[in-house]
Amino acid sequence: MAEPRVVTVYIDFKSPYAYLAKDLAYELERDFPVRLDWRPYDLDLADFMGSARVDDSGRVLEAQRTPHQWRRVKYSYMDCRRQARKRGLTIRGTQKIWDSRLAFYGMLYAKRQGAPVLRRYLDIVFERFWKRELDIEAPAVIAAVLAEAGADVAGFAAYAAADGRSEVASICREAEEKGVFGVPSFIVDGELFWGREHLPDIRELLGAPALERAS
Repeated sequence: MAEPRVVTVYIDFKSPYAYLAKDLAYELERDFPVRLDWRPYDLDLADFMGSARVDDSGRVLEAQRTPHQWRRVKYSYMDCRRQARKRGLTIRGTQKIWDSRLAFYGMLYAKRQGAPVLRRYLDIVFERFWKRELDIEAPAVIAAVLAEAGADVAGFAAYAAADGRSEVASICREAEEKGVFGVPSFIVDGELFWGREHLPDIRELLGAPALERAS
């Protein structure tokens, strides 16, 4: 039997757009003979949207954003919540710009232990983070999520302190060499697609006969 085609998926847990794309990406494996290769990509949100910190009520405590950036941020969350409601998902605006790296180390550690563990890890982290129920910067929290997902966590601390750091940095560099600049991003047969709105194009590409793809 031929090896399934690979669809590379770049995500960042602090992106609500990546969260909205996750389950739609799962459907590619359900509907086509493909394997999803989940990879981290660390977004520099402060560079794109400025930075801010708010309290539980939404009151701004500190901010470095232009009026244009505030309008963009407010619209982005409004749009994501609108799409999330259609699917029964919860997206609450974050109170600061989070550092995703530790959660990425957990992601790659889960990936080493098999697709079911990785999928459960992705589901838990995304859902709870966007409900404001998960601190993705806390090592004990990420270790607990790994254990809940079915991973053997005995080696996680050592992995996060060494190999995890270098692997995430390498994957992000490689992504940028391929043209990745945001998430979710998909690479199919060397072709880059940014955003879940391109999933219909990806499905069309995956469903095309081999001769048509080669032309």
